[in-house]
Amino acid sequence: MESMQASERYARCIEFSKRIRWEIERDVIRGRSFDFGKKFLPDGLTKIDSLDFLGRDEKRLVSQIQGRTYANMFGLVERFIGPKIVEVSREHWLGDQTAFEALVRFTDEELKHQELFRRVERMTAQGMPGGYTFVPQPNDVANAVLGKCTWAVLALICHIELFVLAHYRQAIEPDADLSELWKDVFTFHAKEESQHAILDELEWQREDAKLTPERRDQAVGDLIDLVGAVDGILQMQAAADVDYFLRVCGRTFDKKQVQQLRDTMLKAYRWQYIVSGVQDERFQKDLGGMITEAQMKRIGTALAPIVN
Repeated sequence: MESMQASERYARCIEFSKRIRWEIERDVIRGRSFDFGKKFLPDGLTKIDSLDFLGRDEKRLVSQIQGRTYANMFGLVERFIGPKIVEVSREHWLGDQTAFEALVRFTDEELKHQELFRRVERMTAQGMPGGYTFVPQPNDVANAVLGKCTWAVLALICHIELFVLAHYRQAIEPDADLSELWKDVFTFHAKEESQHAILDELEWQREDAKLTPERRDQAVGDLIDLVGAVDGILQMQAAADVDYFLRVCGRTFDKKQVQQLRDTMLKAYRWQYIVSGVQDERFQKDLGGMITEAQMKRIGTALAPIVN
């Protein structure tokens, strides 16, 4: 019965992929440009409300800087998502062709997303002052992530796909004040990610079924290491983005305000890329169904400095 239910879920993902298939220029960009008179990321993601010493234009600039990094971050993670999905599809090559087709489509869509976010970076660079830097190197990050066990990598991927959906539904979709093109980018992105999350869950559960208790405990350690590595990336990028803002915003701030900017940027990035996913109800249910209470406590202890 479980195998039949899984096959049906793979098949539904294929049908949805066929139905909502979109192209970057024809459906998303459509010859348009980003409106730099509007925000990119909504306030609920940027955590900008705590910076009451910033003016309206400065807050909008922060949202655009964070939005630029947001797009680049997805281009980064999709660099390792594609290869991992190709790898796990191998077990379906001579077996379940429905599952194989679903994962091939998943990989193709992730490659398309990478190109979409490369386009976004080029277009935002045209409308923003020079000097922005996206610090992490995608291939270096992908190599490091793919060096961990499959269970941990699939857990990280599932976590990412689920927070993409949470951000879109809870913050991006309801905000009428965002740049229309920027909002469209993440509307189309979320359509396909909604199916990718289902496939992530299926493959993660399939991988979990192979593990002995000892190997699962090691896998939990790998997941903790991956989250720690993500946090290291966020600390570097948050610092770079604050430095960029300070160079281009047009005025100076006192030492306390600069520290507030740094604290808020890091808090926002930790919320966006770690905490919002970890606290997602669906992710907690998926993870909680695989690990022990003691292992969940290990994860909670490792996350405490980030969450708090």
